[in-house]
Amino acid sequence: MCIVVNTKYVVYVTTIIVIILIISAVYVYIYDQGQIADMRSMIRGLQSDVANLQIELYKYRNLTLVDDRGYVLNLTSYPNRIVSLAPSNTEILFAIGAGDKVVGVTDYCNYPYNFSAWIEADNLTSVGNYWTPNIEAIVALEPDLILAAFAQEEVVNTLRGMGYKVLVLDPGNIDDVLKDIVLVGRATDRNIEAAVLVNNLRRRIDAVVSKVAGATSTPKVYYEVWYDPLWSVGSESWEHELIEKAGGINVFADQSLKYFETGSEAIIERNPDIMIFPLGHGAGPPFWGSFDQMKARPGWDAISAVQNDRLYTIDADVINRPGPRIVDALETLAQVIHPELF
Repeated sequence: MCIVVNTKYVVYVTTIIVIILIISAVYVYIYDQGQIADMRSMIRGLQSDVANLQIELYKYRNLTLVDDRGYVLNLTSYPNRIVSLAPSNTEILFAIGAGDKVVGVTDYCNYPYNFSAWIEADNLTSVGNYWTPNIEAIVALEPDLILAAFAQEEVVNTLRGMGYKVLVLDPGNIDDVLKDIVLVGRATDRNIEAAVLVNNLRRRIDAVVSKVAGATSTPKVYYEVWYDPLWSVGSESWEHELIEKAGGINVFADQSLKYFETGSEAIIERNPDIMIFPLGHGAGPPFWGSFDQMKARPGWDAISAVQNDRLYTIDADVINRPGPRIVDALETLAQVIHPELF
């Protein structure tokens, strides 16, 4: 991801004006000492004009952004009407102070505010669900920037074909998440806010990694993505990266996939010391039931985590969304995996 700022015109104009100012000042000094005070006042006025000119020219610079799919997007001005097609994108926008530009979100966007209440009050518009957002609703909002995400290729192609500016955020790891925050900051004129946020997140990540480095053990961890059929995380997922950074070992680290279907036999054989289950996948009870139901799965009473009652839950929105709260998930996992250090 990159950004190119065209400042040649600004530099050219500024240089010419500065040269004129210098020549004028020298002329007055040599030929008319009595008018120096007046000339100084004029110079201050011209300096103010130069500053205003720079500000105006800055507004019309060209921004070249490259998204996570390699798509190059040119912006001639910052967006004022943004549609977010993913909860993680919405969280990034609000975290860097660009939330006031958001005019449309999905039904799944629920942080950092209760957006359903905003929608009911007509302060925000729903563009439908994540997988198949409503094109007509998006178009009606007249957005000057749309932030899309993973698995929305068809929608993205349609919107770009209609002339809309779309950036796709599809990070593959934690570092990519931080880079996407910087990208969104550049696209929305929130460079400083994004940089401050990323620096803070990196500091928190480093603090966790430093603390767990002193642990005397490295527990084996199983994270359940889905049950019936059973799904877990491989080495290409950021959940795997979070577990590793938190001082644990993903029991399926040898699987070069993000997510994959597995079975009870494989889990029992790998005998995790800790088992973690997400909460919040839609309304109703968790997809995995309860801890009692999980313990009653055939053969699971032989698993170390079950025997030692090291069973934990984590907010699915926090650990699954590639946004700023990914570091909250890291801190939570570190406390679960190494409670003796916290």
